[in-house]
Amino acid sequence: MVLIAEVHFEITQFLHREAFLLDSRRFAEWLDLLADDIVYRMPLRATRENRDGSGIVEAMTFFEETKTSLTTRVNRLGTTSAWAEDPAPRTRHFVSNLIVEQMPDQQLVKARSNFLLKRSRAADLSAEELFGERMDVLRKEKDGWKLVTRTIYPDQTVISMMNLSMFL
Repeated sequence: MVLIAEVHFEITQFLHREAFLLDSRRFAEWLDLLADDIVYRMPLRATRENRDGSGIVEAMTFFEETKTSLTTRVNRLGTTSAWAEDPAPRTRHFVSNLIVEQMPDQQLVKARSNFLLKRSRAADLSAEELFGERMDVLRKEKDGWKLVTRTIYPDQTVISMMNLSMFL
């Protein structure tokens, strides 16, 4: 049995490498970190009174994607129709407050983390940002850890970014 401290270190390294690949626009390599059966989604957040629940609207999403749709998005970035990405924006992904839990299936772990994405475009004076919490499930496969599910819970109820063309 693998010690949770070892697994925590491996998942930390995985998430830091993922951030590096995304910030370096090495999207094809990023896709290799994803399981073939990945579910990648971001539900809406609504402002509600405390008595009315958490404010997360699971039935509505900004996006809900598969490996196929994510691959299509990555491939599109290499075409002239990705005009919002030309010139390419600069991003920084920050990941913190990682909590890793071993699941009953020893090949799976849950990873909860906070994230901050900063994005700047061309000569714009201000940077866009998106922040919140990510709930991931990762699976140990023969070639390393793979991301099986990612649910992104933004803290903002109004997303002020020009578009959601980036990956979180």
